Amino acid sequence: MIPRVPAPVIAAATSSGPRGVITVATVGAVRPHPCRVRVSLAGLVIGSQATDGRPSTRVPTPDGRYAARMSGSSIWRPRPPARVEPAGPRPGIRISDADRERAAVRLQRAVGEGRITFSELEERLEVVYAARFAADLVPPLEDLPDDEPVLSTPVGPPLVLRAGVGSLRRTGRWEVPARLRVQSTMGAVLLDFTEAELTHPVVEIELELGAGAARLFVPAGATADLDGLVAGLGMVRSRVPVAPAHAPHFRIYGRSGIGSVVVRRRYRIAGHLV
Repeated sequence: MIPRVPAPVIAAATSSGPRGVITVATVGAVRPHPCRVRVSLAGLVIGSQATDGRPSTRVPTPDGRYAARMSGSSIWRPRPPARVEPAGPRPGIRISDADRERAAVRLQRAVGEGRITFSELEERLEVVYAARFAADLVPPLEDLPDDEPVLSTPVGPPLVLRAGVGSLRRTGRWEVPARLRVQSTMGAVLLDFTEAELTHPVVEIELELGAGAARLFVPAGATADLDGLVAGLGMVRSRVPVAPAHAPHFRIYGRSGIGSVVVRRRYRIAGHLV
């Protein structure tokens, strides 16, 4: 009996390895056929660079989308829809500080008349001072009688009168707009409305005064409301009625730093107006 021995090993140079490398194969062993796995990375996009090294392009399409094309393939991505805000109704005309102060005075008078209690006054004052539009003042005042004539608040941009260091004067005949804004750093301010052309029933005047006195002369029969005017070092004095019985009516508000603010009619003494 002839014993079995391992098959002889023959060294052979194969063509599958690098040149000059000797591999060992066993006689009779079956070598599998080599195969190749082909992976296509064309079509993958990393940022704006394709995996094959060529830049991608973005091509718009008629249906509102765009394609990123590279190496003969394309990836479709939907464009997010544009956000459209609904157009709602306008809330109305914005009110001024004078309007809020006027509503607060009406509520305080209602407490004195016994129409509302102090707790109701506090609740309604919070609504009044937080109001921004004319419609916001309706709820706290709708159950109170309107014993004063209502004059509409002027609208539109104001006419701005500015003065740095020096006096600011408007006298004689001049056309008065519905709204005025007076800005003075240091100096006296004189606004004379006795001979001016008042074409609006209500004139709203905003004062921004630094240091200096201000005098406002109004025509006979005019009224003025100064509840919205705050003075620092000085006094605020009015010698005309407050309630708007008829036009013209002046609403004066704002701030005064150092100096007094006086509103009155002009008087004739010895033939001269003072």
